[in-house]
Amino acid sequence: MTRIVDFKKTFKQKFAEDNEMSLLDYLEKCKNDKMMYASAAERMLEAIGEPIVVDTSQDPRKSKIFANKTIREYPSFEHFYGLEEAIERIVAYFRHSAQGLEESKQIIYLKGPVGGGKSSLVERIKELAQQVPIYVLKDPYEKDPDLQVSPVFESPLGLFNKSEHGDALEEEYNIPHRYLNTVASGWALQKLKEFDGDFTKFNVIRIYPNKDRQIGVVKVEPGDDNNQDISTLVGKTDLRKLEHYPQNHPYAYSYSGGLNRGNQGIVDYAEMFKCNIKTLNPLLTATQEHNYNGTENIPSMPFTGIILAHSNESEWDKFRNDKTNEAFLDRVYIVDVPYCLRTQEEVKIYKKLLDNSSLAASPCAPNTLEMMAQFSVLTRLYEPENSSIFTKMRIYNGENIKDIDPRSKPLQEYKDEAGIDEGMDGVSTRFAFKVLSQTFNLRAEEVQANPVDLMFVLEETLRAERLPDDVHETYLDFIKTWLQPRYMEFLEKELRIAYLESYHAYGQTMFERYVLFAEAWLNDEQVRDPETHTLLNRDILNQKLEEIEKPAGIVAAKDFRNEITHYVLRYKASNGGSAPNWSDFEKIKNVIEKKMFAATQEILPIISFSPKGSADEQAKHDDFVNRMQEKGYTMQQTKLLVDFYLNNKKSS
Repeated sequence: MTRIVDFKKTFKQKFAEDNEMSLLDYLEKCKNDKMMYASAAERMLEAIGEPIVVDTSQDPRKSKIFANKTIREYPSFEHFYGLEEAIERIVAYFRHSAQGLEESKQIIYLKGPVGGGKSSLVERIKELAQQVPIYVLKDPYEKDPDLQVSPVFESPLGLFNKSEHGDALEEEYNIPHRYLNTVASGWALQKLKEFDGDFTKFNVIRIYPNKDRQIGVVKVEPGDDNNQDISTLVGKTDLRKLEHYPQNHPYAYSYSGGLNRGNQGIVDYAEMFKCNIKTLNPLLTATQEHNYNGTENIPSMPFTGIILAHSNESEWDKFRNDKTNEAFLDRVYIVDVPYCLRTQEEVKIYKKLLDNSSLAASPCAPNTLEMMAQFSVLTRLYEPENSSIFTKMRIYNGENIKDIDPRSKPLQEYKDEAGIDEGMDGVSTRFAFKVLSQTFNLRAEEVQANPVDLMFVLEETLRAERLPDDVHETYLDFIKTWLQPRYMEFLEKELRIAYLESYHAYGQTMFERYVLFAEAWLNDEQVRDPETHTLLNRDILNQKLEEIEKPAGIVAAKDFRNEITHYVLRYKASNGGSAPNWSDFEKIKNVIEKKMFAATQEILPIISFSPKGSADEQAKHDDFVNRMQEKGYTMQQTKLLVDFYLNNKKSS
């Protein structure tokens, strides 16, 4: 029942025009409540809410991505992954506009590649715009419902002007001069005439903007070249009303344009630069002067809303390169919305999309989404000099790989080398989700996704896309050179871990023995083996340490042993004497895993799905399959991936 009550409240907020008050009561409330007369930008900031200030130096990953800067994170945009810079620039536009700076006279324009998140950002902004109400003039005496409320949803402050009323309003009602920045509509002027100039006869109502009803939040789309005209923005005469009113009468006008319906709110102008420049001219006066003219000789109409445009980069480039558009270009606030360039955030985008589909409950094998994210990001990056593109991708993701690839560069150096256009091309998130959808539905026996099927679908999709030959070859090379070999390493580790009954305990024991032996060897001391209780001298200690180090190819053994020992001593000193987990330090983790895996060559006959020679082998195989299922693999996926591993292991 509680939810029904909540639903009723939501619908009432959308459709009820409540809190009607006299204009004088409205002005009284303005004394203590700034939101009664707040600008559209101020209401947007109110809806967005306060940011969370994050000191990235306290987070190992974020410190690398954001160079230890203090950044703002906005909970209202928390599901927009990898778009921190774009979101900060959007909020900066609203902040500066709310302060009455130049942005208050500019169109905010989101520019970026297809499927990069522009439309999603716009929809989120429109959702936020509906959370804070606007206050609109109303004639309480009017019987005709079409003429009761201002058809352009104008603020009561439009009745006043700075020169005549500014000082009085500021002294009496604490309303600053800068909020008297527009005009009264023809509807309001006609009402004043009917009221004999008594503005106190107006009432004011509170209305929540509503994108479905096109109140305070409206979407405008370009028509084709044959039917584009400014009426899309400014409305036109309603022919049905000419029987009752002259053509230039405010009551005869149909206030159905985007600027009419979006006043005090958001005008979403999709693909704006596909329009003929002449049809965009009303936007110039609407932004600069906060009013615009209609198609008939009626008084100017107020506009104190925000024009939010978005289109693809190619359309912007075409518009910008036309010199006749210079006046318009100066009135545009550009926000670049590139593709996500961090694999971890790209995976979150896929999960969000999957959660909104029926595939959310379908099995998805480990590393599937990560592989798709890696491919997508690789296509969006510019090839670096003297470094691999795969290394660059990992650096952008905030990973620490200085011990793995000595040729890696700092993140900022990669960015400076690539320039400002990186992330503006490559495959879209839309393309990636299409590939994932096909992967889930590839096999008739089970709706599922795994990296092996993903690589197959990727290659087939790239072939069907008919890309230029050089691009097609580059994308295939990403799969063959980077994704498949690294997946083989990942898969081998997954299979071996599932084969080992007590992987983590085994690894921790080996790690602690290694540290014990290394510390004794460095100090030239004898030590007793905790397993056999045998006293070991320096030569035997060296042999046992080399047994662990050899599979990993450790060359400078003394330096390595010294580094690991000091790491453990420092950790114990900072953590009350407790030992670190063996998998916390990447260097020793790799060594321990290499040793463990080198000691399990009998894995192949156990993990294969071929008939087993003994009950013991069958029991081990069943245990292996159970552990794979615990790790998130279905039986079908386990069989497929084991076959893939065995076939590729033989061919290599």
